[in-house]
Amino acid sequence: MDDSGRNDSPSRRLAAAAAEDESLLGTGLTARHLEAFGRKVTTTAGHLIGPVSDPTASAHYQNAMTEIHRELRRPNVQRKMFSLAQTTPTDLFRSKLSTSEIQSRALSSLPDDLLANIPEDTSSYSLFQGFQASLPETDNEHRKSHRRRGSRGQKLLNDAEPELALPSSLGGLKKERETLNHRLEMMGIRKNMCSAEIREIDQKIANLNAMRKIVLDRLAGLEMDEAQLEHELVELDNKLEDMEEAFEKESSATAPTAPTPGSTVNESLSSEDPAMDASFMSESIYQKLSPKNKKHRTIKKRSMPILHEHFEPGSMIKEIQAHNDMITAIDFDFPFGTMVSAALDDTVRVWDLNAGRCMGFLEGHHASVRCIQVEDNIVATGSMDASIRLWDLSRAHYVPRDNHINKEIEEEDYDGLDYSNPEDAACSPPPSSMEDCPLMSLEAHIAEVTALHFRGDTLVSGSADKTLRQWDLVKGRCVQTLDVLWAAAQASSSIAAGVTSQWRPTGRLPDASADFIGALQCFDAALACGTADGMVRLWDLRSGQVHRSLVGHTGPVTCLQFDDVHLVTGSLDRSIRIWDLRTGSIYDAFAYDKPITSMMFDTRRIVSAAGENVVKVYDKADGHHWDCGAGVTAEEDGTSPATVERVRIKDGYLIEGRRDGVVAAWTC
Repeated sequence: MDDSGRNDSPSRRLAAAAAEDESLLGTGLTARHLEAFGRKVTTTAGHLIGPVSDPTASAHYQNAMTEIHRELRRPNVQRKMFSLAQTTPTDLFRSKLSTSEIQSRALSSLPDDLLANIPEDTSSYSLFQGFQASLPETDNEHRKSHRRRGSRGQKLLNDAEPELALPSSLGGLKKERETLNHRLEMMGIRKNMCSAEIREIDQKIANLNAMRKIVLDRLAGLEMDEAQLEHELVELDNKLEDMEEAFEKESSATAPTAPTPGSTVNESLSSEDPAMDASFMSESIYQKLSPKNKKHRTIKKRSMPILHEHFEPGSMIKEIQAHNDMITAIDFDFPFGTMVSAALDDTVRVWDLNAGRCMGFLEGHHASVRCIQVEDNIVATGSMDASIRLWDLSRAHYVPRDNHINKEIEEEDYDGLDYSNPEDAACSPPPSSMEDCPLMSLEAHIAEVTALHFRGDTLVSGSADKTLRQWDLVKGRCVQTLDVLWAAAQASSSIAAGVTSQWRPTGRLPDASADFIGALQCFDAALACGTADGMVRLWDLRSGQVHRSLVGHTGPVTCLQFDDVHLVTGSLDRSIRIWDLRTGSIYDAFAYDKPITSMMFDTRRIVSAAGENVVKVYDKADGHHWDCGAGVTAEEDGTSPATVERVRIKDGYLIEGRRDGVVAAWTC
């Protein structure tokens, strides 16, 4: 009893508690336990790697090595060891993974740029709650409608007969409240899910816009390189043709010629007077009288730019201060190609639309140019000096250069202009850049040329002398003259026999301030001409007679264009009319607030200059009217651009010429 009492004494219990407190990290291991474990480990290691003199350690070591040698003598173990020696660490790591696990890890590995675009998860709901909210509510909706019908019926009973009202159960109301709270919570989760989807879509749109911009920049660079390659091809073709011509001349000069009966006379003349031999009869009379008619090379573009098709309609591409006075005529060959502009400052300038630089001046006219047409590399200009001139732009000494390409070209070898400031674009280009471009001059009109159009080897011009002239560009001479007044008189006399010949059956005289022949266009033997009396006459060039007259405009016709089916005309009567060439009737018409000074259409839209600071655009497909140009944002920017005088459009690429000499390119 005494011993047991001593064993269970408080001092003994305190010592045990102190021993428990001494345990390491509450694991029950004390310092004595660790010392005992250390002695065992030391003894075991000593037996394995101890000195050979110790018989116990030697026995353990020998037994272990014997077992290892016995295992190594087995063929399977040797093959495994040999294969292990040839295995790389990567293969060792892969051998621990299955094929499906390797594929899963490869697919889950994402680059840093994709990981950076992962939107942050701002949802406060769990995945299970989102899944629960996505379940259909067919049963809930059914209960809801049933409950509504029951509540309405109960309400009617309570209102009609209060003594027959059914008492509501407290448990039922609490259950209904829980149901409504749950549905409300689910709706909140659905709203959060929709908001998260919208943010994710916005992020995707932003990423797609960034990718679109990168691809657009790449496309722009490709088109610049393409333009440079085509220019180099043109230069090589020109050099090859020049070398072939030189080779033909050398071969013809070295070839022996048979003596002619007059050779002795020519030899005697040349022996007596060498100067006379050099000048007299050196050219035929026809060569002396005919204009200088060099064979021009028509170089067609092999690939057209498509960059502008990927911009929003109404986006400005480039703006150039082309002249210092009002633009009188403008035309270009293709988008981002070559543009020719004329103004009242009596200059005709050639522009590189891709770089926005002036290539040179077309010099030769003695007055302002009123009409221009650009077809491939051939340019026709009609001037107030009553002459028409043709130019070949393929002979221009101009090297296109951009800041990103052709940096290896030295400044002294560069014939074009490089403007860092757009205001410097009107500076004088090198005078020799266009010296080889003139082809021929057509002079037969006795008043200013106000309209022209050429196709192939035929050119038709209209003048203030009230005549139309047809030109043969191969021979360089006029082959037919059409008197508009005589044709009008003939039409008037045929309509009303015995009545005094008038300018028009209505008796209205043409506007003296407008051009007598405002616009014309030819195609083979067909010619459409708009005049100051508001008439549109369709001529047959084979007979020189008016085939049909279109009556409708009440003011001078200033512009027209036709295709296979329709003819579109613009007039100072502030209207544009679309005619059906098959019936001669008006197909459609629309009016503006001010007179129409210029108009053109392509496959999709009709653009016109209607005396405003914007270009009026009409979509032929859906009949939508909208404005394009700097004047659209004039009120927002506080600026007031000048009035648009001339417009040209090709393949959705719009050029506008303003009254202050500014030329701008837009997508349309």
